Amino acid sequence: KIINDSLGHSAGDEVLKKVAGFLTSSFRAADIVSRIGGDEFAVLISTSSTRAFEKATRRIKKSLAEHNTLNPTLPISLSVGFAVNHPGVALNMMALYKEADNIMYREKLHQKTSARSSIVQGLIRALETRDFIAEGHGDRLRRWIEAFARRLTLPESIFADLRLFAHLHDIGKVGIPDNILFKPSRLTEEEWVIMRQHCEIGHRIAMSTPDLEPIAEWIMCHQEWWNGSGYPQGIHGEDIPLESRILSIVDAYDSMTNDRPYRKALFTETAVEEIRRCAGTQFDPHLVEEFTQLINGASH
Repeated sequence: KIINDSLGHSAGDEVLKKVAGFLTSSFRAADIVSRIGGDEFAVLISTSSTRAFEKATRRIKKSLAEHNTLNPTLPISLSVGFAVNHPGVALNMMALYKEADNIMYREKLHQKTSARSSIVQGLIRALETRDFIAEGHGDRLRRWIEAFARRLTLPESIFADLRLFAHLHDIGKVGIPDNILFKPSRLTEEEWVIMRQHCEIGHRIAMSTPDLEPIAEWIMCHQEWWNGSGYPQGIHGEDIPLESRILSIVDAYDSMTNDRPYRKALFTETAVEEIRRCAGTQFDPHLVEEFTQLINGASH
C-alpha cells in the first residue's frame, strides 16, 4: 500500500511481479503458485515433507535478500507461513490454509514496523538522489529552520522533529515523475495537478511509519498559504501549523538564493524583498518580520 500511495500503482505492480518471480523460481514446475489477493500468494505442494517447505522458504528469502541488496531504494518485505497435511490425517483444505495463514500473519506482525521503516528509508534514499537534495538543499534548510526556531524561542524538544521536517518535507516528490519535477519551463495545468499531489503523498508516507508520524501533518500543510490560496486543503492563517508556516518561508528563501533548473540564484536583498512582498498573502506577516531580522543579523 505504501508503494502504491507514494510511487503509484504501476510501481506496486512491479513489486508484485518481482514477488511472483521469487515464488515461481523457488518451487518446482509441478507445484501450483497462485496470487490469491491484492498482495497475497499461495502455493500448493504435493508432499507431506516439512523439509520441502522449509527449503522452499529459505530459497524465497534468499532471492528476496539478493533483490534488496541490489535495490536499496525500493526494498521488498515478504512474510511466509506454511502448513503440512501429514499421512493418515484427514485432509481439510480450509483448516490447512487457515493454519498457514495464521503462521504467516504472526511473522508479519513481527516484521511490520521494520518492513515499513525499511521501505520509508528506501524512499528517503530515492529522494536524496534528486538534485534538490544532492545540492545541499536539505542541509541548508535544517540550519535555517533551527536558527529561526531559536529566534522564536521554540522549545528545544521540538528541534529534532523540525530538523527531520526540513529534510523530508518533500518526501512525497518521490512519487512525482522527473519530467515534471525538473521541467525547466512552466508547468501545464495538468502537470500542476500532478505536482500538487506531493503533499498528500508525503503525508501518507509519513503516517505509515512511527518515526515520521509526528511530522505528517506539517508535511501535508507546507504548501498552504496564509491567505488560504495554497494547497492541498486551502486552509489559512493560524489554522496552518506553525512549523509549516516557518518552513514555507525558509524554503522560499533558500530556493531563491540558490540556482534552480529554471533560473539563477537571486541576491539576498532581492530574496528578502520578495518574501516581504508576499507577507500576508503567501506568508505569515509576523514570521516574515522575524525572519527578515534573522537574515539581517546573519548578514552583518
